[in-house]
Amino acid sequence: MRSRNPVFSRRGFSRDNGYAGFNAAPQAGGPAVATQANPYAQGAQGNPYAQPPAGNPYAQNPYAQPDQQFGAPPQAPATTGRMTMDDVVIRTASTLGVLVVTAALAWALLPVDDANISRSYGIGIGAALIGMVLALVQSFKRKPTPALILSYAAFEGVFLGVVSSVVDNRIADGAAMQAVIGTMAVFAGVLIAYKAGWIRVNRRFYGFVMAAALGFVFLMMVNLLFAVFGGGDGLGFRSGALGVVFGIVGIILGACFLALDFKQVEDGLAYGAPREEAWFAAFGLTLTLVWIYLEFLRLIAILNSND
Repeated sequence: MRSRNPVFSRRGFSRDNGYAGFNAAPQAGGPAVATQANPYAQGAQGNPYAQPPAGNPYAQNPYAQPDQQFGAPPQAPATTGRMTMDDVVIRTASTLGVLVVTAALAWALLPVDDANISRSYGIGIGAALIGMVLALVQSFKRKPTPALILSYAAFEGVFLGVVSSVVDNRIADGAAMQAVIGTMAVFAGVLIAYKAGWIRVNRRFYGFVMAAALGFVFLMMVNLLFAVFGGGDGLGFRSGALGVVFGIVGIILGACFLALDFKQVEDGLAYGAPREEAWFAAFGLTLTLVWIYLEFLRLIAILNSND
């Protein structure tokens, strides 16, 4: 199962990643077969924790635990260098922290009054383009680069700070805080639903989300082309009643992508992704949260527009 997020399409987040340490299947009626990926399987050559020979419970392993001495399957020693949930949380918090700090600085230092809005908005758009390039570069790299991911977060934060200030100060007072609360609510709701098993991320779910996402992006591109060459808002997919509908659809799609991202992180933990892959997890989750926030901000702006 692969997320739409390109940063999760890495060998560290799949069953065949080569890092899974416990993927040896037991034979019928016998112990697990030792493989290269599972050096701790019962009876593996060179495994000091393997079950001792019959009649001598202390042979080869004088420190064996009682459950090992009496025939219970041995416990594999703790492994190091693998991604944990703490790693994902810390990296994600670091990435989002950089984004929030730069967004706050952009809000404070780039005013959007009549005299400065053109300059501030130009800086915001430039930061968005740089952030997009950095995101694409990182997405196609096989290994995460923390400096690249944090730089993306910094430039994306500048863009979010400017666009949030524009909407909040010139269209809808309090829109930025409402969008933040909405994004946090979606994140918490999807996480609770996913952990409770209310959302089942399977092939059918993945196929439906991908088809809906492709259709959504195609319509937005068509609308953008009509807006560029025909003026106005193109086909009206981003204003009025249609704009509200597509804003809600965008938020729902973001929530679905969030569930896919949770699944990818869970698979990475289960199949032994290396610790550095936690940066990919942080990067992918940040991309999805930015998507959801922008859709909320756009929806609030539409609902409060005087046009």
